[in-house]
Amino acid sequence: MAEHTIKAFDQEMDKLRGLIAEMGGRAESAIEKAMLALQRHDKEMAAQVVADDKRIDAIEAEVEKLAIEIIALRAPMANDLRDVIAALKIVSVVERIGDYAKNIAKRVPMVATNQRMLEPVSLLPSMGQVAAEMVHDVLNAFAARDADLALAVVERDTVVDDFYNSVFRALVTFMVENPKTISECAHLLFVAKNIERIGDHATNVAEMVYYAATGQTLPERERGGTQPLED
Repeated sequence: MAEHTIKAFDQEMDKLRGLIAEMGGRAESAIEKAMLALQRHDKEMAAQVVADDKRIDAIEAEVEKLAIEIIALRAPMANDLRDVIAALKIVSVVERIGDYAKNIAKRVPMVATNQRMLEPVSLLPSMGQVAAEMVHDVLNAFAARDADLALAVVERDTVVDDFYNSVFRALVTFMVENPKTISECAHLLFVAKNIERIGDHATNVAEMVYYAATGQTLPERERGGTQPLED
């Protein structure tokens, strides 16, 4: 009976990790497509990112249901319980990452008509790539219980913060020099802020993974430079 219970628990945890991996993959893809839509001024691709977010939300609900069932039926202890609790927290954060990608996609029609915007936001694609890679790596760290990889994700958050500050300064300068572009620049500032928040959330997941793997919490991390437009 004990062996059967352990096997059932392992199977349920594998399913839980698989769902989170799918959710994370979809969130990562949403970031990449939203940034590509922004670069190409592709409104159809942006609309698809918005539509696809419903699947991310559905997976979140499925994970929450399964995690609660595991706790209720298996009564996991110690490391196993940390894994389940981490999964519950992580899925909520990944859902928010998907929302930020959706928010970026929603801005595409508002900035898609002006090619002049490319110069001051040349850092945005690289910033988005770093954030997407952080999401990819942190989900791999969760699947493998890899504390070192999780720590590496945390350390990379300052790169995204520094990108954000550079973009912020470039866009503010551009708005001062070109007042007619203030509205479009404001939309791009919020795009940059959404990417910065994706980095923050990937870092939050990494901290959860580190705790689940080691039982220890990481110290408060330093942020890169100043942080305008805090939310």
